[in-house]
Amino acid sequence: MDRGNNSRVTEFVLHSLSGSRELQLFYFAFFTFFYLSIVLGNLLIALTVLSAPALHTPMYFLLSNLSVTDVCLSTFATPKMIVDFLLEHKTISFEGCMAQIFFLHVFAGGEMMLLVAMAYDRYVAICRPLHYAAIMSVRKCTGLVLGCWLIGVLHSLSQLAFTVNLPFCGPNKVDSFFCDLPLVIKLACTDTYVLEILMLSDSGLMALSSFVLLLISYTVILVTVRSRASAGMAKARATLTAHVTVVTLFFGPCIFIYAWPFSNFPVDKVLSIFYTVFTPLLNPLIYTLRNKEVISAMKELWRRQISS
Repeated sequence: MDRGNNSRVTEFVLHSLSGSRELQLFYFAFFTFFYLSIVLGNLLIALTVLSAPALHTPMYFLLSNLSVTDVCLSTFATPKMIVDFLLEHKTISFEGCMAQIFFLHVFAGGEMMLLVAMAYDRYVAICRPLHYAAIMSVRKCTGLVLGCWLIGVLHSLSQLAFTVNLPFCGPNKVDSFFCDLPLVIKLACTDTYVLEILMLSDSGLMALSSFVLLLISYTVILVTVRSRASAGMAKARATLTAHVTVVTLFFGPCIFIYAWPFSNFPVDKVLSIFYTVFTPLLNPLIYTLRNKEVISAMKELWRRQISS
């Protein structure tokens, strides 16, 4: 970008969650605890799946990748937000702002696709159990995960391509604790109507269509589970409940923000915190506290560490 011709903005000013110094110190301690819990909890799940042969199955392989993605999703902006609670002037460079936009859409888009892949895995396991081993092979699972990351990267590049060269010629205050694409585009010194349509057809449509697809998939699975009465189906029902909870918590805020990307609601900042901080922490809690296999594997991992 030729900043001499196209823009006079070299940095953006981020808004804090509160103007009170006392509240900012409280938020610093609060979100530091949450962030460390996210990193440790999700990495523990990934390490447990990696170290326990009993968990070397497609479902847990996808779950471990979800944990890694959650760590990445919470890391692109949360450490910056935590440090900003201690600073009077909360700014981010133009390049840093574009980097936040890129990584947000890489990780959020990848997680959307990963949740779809996990729903597909549960569909095959419950609706076609006799063909599960053949369909969900190691090669297929690896391909699904790589496909999720590829879609995330392509989705992010498509968002960044029409943002990085916009003329930013004065206004530079972003009403959030990180550079969110709808808020940054609003600062451009040009008509953004076409960009609004592109945003809606890309991010909004991607989130909404993925959510609808997941709801249809889980409805089909739940109907199948309801028609079968067995201990295995009871376990499958519990697993599905966890999946539906995660999907709702993740997609709800994304759809609200990106389906109406240029209508700035006061609740948007809270929802941004929810899917970048709270949901990555809830995922390991939901998947581990309801899963005896994972808990047993964690206990075994702990015993091995103590013995060694």
